[in-house]
Amino acid sequence: MAWLKKLVGAALVLGGVGAAAGWFLSAPVRLDTTALAQLGPGDASRGKRIFYAGGCTSCHAKPGSQGDARLQLVGGLELKTPFGTFVPPNISQDPKDGIGAWSVEDLANAMLKGVSPSGEHFYPAFPYASYARMKPSDIADLYAFLKTLPAVAGKAPANTLAFPFNIRRGIGLWKRLYLSDQPVIALHDGTPDPVMAGRYLVEGPGHCGECHTPRDFAGGTKKSEWLAGAVAAEGSGVVPNITSGKGGIANWSEADIANYLETGFTPDFDSVGGAMVDVQRNMAELTAGDRAAIAAYLKAVPPHPNGYPARKPAAN
Repeated sequence: MAWLKKLVGAALVLGGVGAAAGWFLSAPVRLDTTALAQLGPGDASRGKRIFYAGGCTSCHAKPGSQGDARLQLVGGLELKTPFGTFVPPNISQDPKDGIGAWSVEDLANAMLKGVSPSGEHFYPAFPYASYARMKPSDIADLYAFLKTLPAVAGKAPANTLAFPFNIRRGIGLWKRLYLSDQPVIALHDGTPDPVMAGRYLVEGPGHCGECHTPRDFAGGTKKSEWLAGAVAAEGSGVVPNITSGKGGIANWSEADIANYLETGFTPDFDSVGGAMVDVQRNMAELTAGDRAAIAAYLKAVPPHPNGYPARKPAAN
């Protein structure tokens, strides 16, 4: 029996070491002093652009809101996914139910690192995996603009997640695999400025890849199929390929793309539909230069040869 006791003892030691390593590796990581120093004072007029580029109203406005009511960021939209139902929170300036008591550093840590002011991981239904590519100065500008918006009382309902997805600490391991501030598409020296600007808007605040890129079993985006289309995270619909690959936008010109983002009309005079309606509404708030830059980048993205909807969607 001595060998059995030794075996059990060794297993317990290894288990303890593994648990300690997992705890260490899954710990929330905040921004360092160098990144925080880049925040700057922030400018609300510039922040308005980042607000619409980031699509804040799409998830955080009360569902069905129109007009100025879209700026009452009370949350409450239900995002039903295979991992459970996520509910975007109140991010209005209410100091109790919203983020009115947050500092600019709190917002920066939330958007760039997915960490709450209390030190917990946010779930990546909040698209910080894309926001991580944003400039700290843009976060400061966004913070300044958010301060101009109304405070709205009322907490959004909690997420409804089953085990093990309800254990936030595990998100730390997910971040080690998928959270990066590096661009997805490498561009060579001499790339035209509009393409570079479009890459920043699409890959960062615009977080287009969160819906238009397929995901693996752990919910991370497949960078090798960037923007090639995907089964919708909610329901059984398909989010289209927006590269120039098969089933994509090869026949669209840059002007067609920019016009679609501004007006909601495709080159063949169809109109925007589904979840893209709200996205297009946000894109219409950007400058013509921003929309042209997005179009230039999308035409520069390497085409994926087998994008959705050319391939059959996976069954839900």
